[in-house]
Amino acid sequence: MLIRAGYDIGFTCDQPVPMLANLSVHASRNKDLRTAQRIFTTPDVPLYDYVDGFGNICTRLTMPAGGITISCGFVIEDAFVPDPVAPDARQVALAELPDDVLLYLLASRYCETDRLTEVAWGLFGNVPQGWELVQAIVGYVHRHIRFEYMAARPTKTAWDVFHEQVGVCRDYAHLAITLCRCMNIPARYCTGYLGDMDLPAVEGVMDFSAWFEAYLDGRWYVLDARHNRPRSGRILMARGRDAADAALTTTFGPVTLTRFDIYTDENRLP
Repeated sequence: MLIRAGYDIGFTCDQPVPMLANLSVHASRNKDLRTAQRIFTTPDVPLYDYVDGFGNICTRLTMPAGGITISCGFVIEDAFVPDPVAPDARQVALAELPDDVLLYLLASRYCETDRLTEVAWGLFGNVPQGWELVQAIVGYVHRHIRFEYMAARPTKTAWDVFHEQVGVCRDYAHLAITLCRCMNIPARYCTGYLGDMDLPAVEGVMDFSAWFEAYLDGRWYVLDARHNRPRSGRILMARGRDAADAALTTTFGPVTLTRFDIYTDENRLP
């Protein structure tokens, strides 16, 4: 399937404000692009890209006084098949984990393993390791949290959402990641586009989405605690330990978000 995706995001500010943006498709999907992917700004400002330690394409820019609009649109080819399911995937012993995977067992900004380890072992200590354990965690988080856009806030952690039991997709991901790490399963945060093309009806206003990946049997598997079922059409933009590593925009000064239009749909043009 060819998927059309993009965004128009606007900010206002009273003085020049530097910004770091993860608003490009992840480098792992570059070969799937069927049109050029270019970020435009109004007014036009210099942009500088680099690749961070997680493989994310990061864009540096400075918003001028008054504000800026950042836009991008592209067409990408996607197999449009559901996330893989692997009931026999085993949990990798700690001593056998690759060095670069160990990072995803540690506590991070939004994933406080030290505060939730006792909870995790109380809930899942008797569940068989591997795929069954990860699915038990995903199912628990899906049931435990009520989705509510107005409950979002940038400071909310896994510990917070565990107690408040309400949040958005990134909160589902943070709690699931933390519980996986507490049970010695490496897990990492992902964000990107996820349209409604595989659903019977549109669900709310289009937005970027967050999910996570768990490391089992020597590879990373995509999992989604918000939806609690395999989805199709994900377009990865950024990944990391949690949302701090994969924030779509990070500003270094006071700004106000004034526009946030995201689109993801099937490209029906010839």
